Amino acid sequence: MKPTYPARQLAQLPEVIPMRASPTIAIRCVLASLIGLLAFACFGATEGGAAGEVRPPIAIQFSFDRPIDASAAPFVLASVSGLFSSEGLAVTTNIASGSRDAIARVARGDSDFALVDINELIRFRDSTGAPLIKAVFVLFNKTPYALIARKSRGIHALSDIEGKTLGVAEGDLAIRLWPALARQNGIKLASVKQSKISAAVREPILSAGQVDAVTGFSYLSAVNLRDRGVPSDDLAVLRYADYGCEAYGFAVIVNPVLAAARPEAVKGFLRELIGGTHLAIKDPAARRMKSSTGWTADRAISSWSACAP
Repeated sequence: MKPTYPARQLAQLPEVIPMRASPTIAIRCVLASLIGLLAFACFGATEGGAAGEVRPPIAIQFSFDRPIDASAAPFVLASVSGLFSSEGLAVTTNIASGSRDAIARVARGDSDFALVDINELIRFRDSTGAPLIKAVFVLFNKTPYALIARKSRGIHALSDIEGKTLGVAEGDLAIRLWPALARQNGIKLASVKQSKISAAVREPILSAGQVDAVTGFSYLSAVNLRDRGVPSDDLAVLRYADYGCEAYGFAVIVNPVLAAARPEAVKGFLRELIGGTHLAIKDPAARRMKSSTGWTADRAISSWSACAP
């Protein structure tokens, strides 16, 4: 039978050590607690500072392949409405001398994005050693190529072009697909006389009756002719898309280096471009606005209304 000891005798036993609070241990515990609280507070302050930090906008250089026209309306409205800046993008623009030049600017890295004719991009990509420039957004899902004619010259449908004179501006893109369109619609190419003209006099020559029709963009040449006093009911706008042409129109291309390094910037740009497109369709009155870069939206939105490719 094990011996029992009174409680008062426990302190006298050698194997029992009385428990006493050590001042050193207590101080260490308090200090550890304070350090932990301080670290937590610093972490919270750091997080709060990061959340409230104002980051500088990402500079974006954008190229149009031609002077401002209807195709620019979504970009103009996205800019003047603050959509691009809401994505942290500072977009500035430049004007290239055609789609091939705009594509080359993006390929070299001089521009981050460009609006170009996708058919010209296909030709560019088909050349030997061409950089892998990709289209990331199609603005026109149908080509705006068209023959613009005067009904008073006897042209009401595409078949009426036989025996007529067609004005073709230097560098015109629509004429590239004209042979295929003519064959598809049973038109003899040899029966249509082509007259080479300057782009600056395309509409004046047609309005003066020196040619029967011109190649161009459906939304642009018709508006220019209307502005020159040609009655709307005298215009025949023969869109390639209405005669079996399935080509796309304008597309946005992006520099591959930017796409790889800043994919969120690319997504943000396209997201607000879509927003600008909705504004162009919904609010024609917005054409009166001007952007900080000097864009005048009036002309762009006016011809956009006639676009609908």
